[in-house]
Amino acid sequence: MTRFLSALICATLLQLPAAAEPAAADQETEQEAQTEALAAEAQNPVSNLVSVPFQYNLTPGIGPNENQTQSLLNIQPVVPFSLSPDLTLVTRTILPVLSQPTATGNQNGIGDLNPSFFFVPKARGAWTFGFGPTLVLPTASDSSLGRGKWSAGPAAVAVYSKGPWVAGALVNNIWSFAGNSDRSSVSSFLLQPFINYNLRHGWYLVTAPIITANWRAEGEQWLVPVGGGVGRLFRIGKQPINASLQAYANAVKPDFFGDITIRAQIQFLFPK
Repeated sequence: MTRFLSALICATLLQLPAAAEPAAADQETEQEAQTEALAAEAQNPVSNLVSVPFQYNLTPGIGPNENQTQSLLNIQPVVPFSLSPDLTLVTRTILPVLSQPTATGNQNGIGDLNPSFFFVPKARGAWTFGFGPTLVLPTASDSSLGRGKWSAGPAAVAVYSKGPWVAGALVNNIWSFAGNSDRSSVSSFLLQPFINYNLRHGWYLVTAPIITANWRAEGEQWLVPVGGGVGRLFRIGKQPINASLQAYANAVKPDFFGDITIRAQIQFLFPK
């Protein structure tokens, strides 16, 4: 009997590591899947996810002597609201903080506030669409940092998300309707296509150029960057953070604008 019990205990002890390994592997696989799913949500501009991105853009080589630098920090919180079982309102607000080159040096302060509102039918497939208005409020702390006009227009976004891919585009056009009569009227266009390819462990490749056109300009209307970069979703404690670093060559640009723009972004995520 003693030999039988000893054999039974030995067999049980020998089996314990083998039983623990699959459990640890399953937990690691589950965490990896959660990271990848959260990375895809963070890359969708109208996902049902509260986030606060800080996007920093650095453009050297501005001005007639190409010796000035524009520094732009966009603080752009995203907050979704469930309106019904089938519809979500996603609010995206951009507050720019600038160091803007002028004839007398750089002017520092905040720019014009740009809130957007997207009505998003809750997705049942790979595609997500959003439509709504975008506004520009003349909140700039100095005339050189904003347009001095109240502006508005339509905005739309389409997102395709399947497997490792998250791709789509955000587009809007605004026109001024009130504001300082001494300032030029506004008619401007923005298109931001984006392609993300997700890798393992939260890493991804990304391109998301911000293409703009100033319809009121006489010639040199377009700014067309080309480039991309790399990013990763990670956690500090329990806080998920999405960070990326990108570089763009300004292939089409107005005179006196820099040839390259470096973009660094850190995005704090608050999943439900």
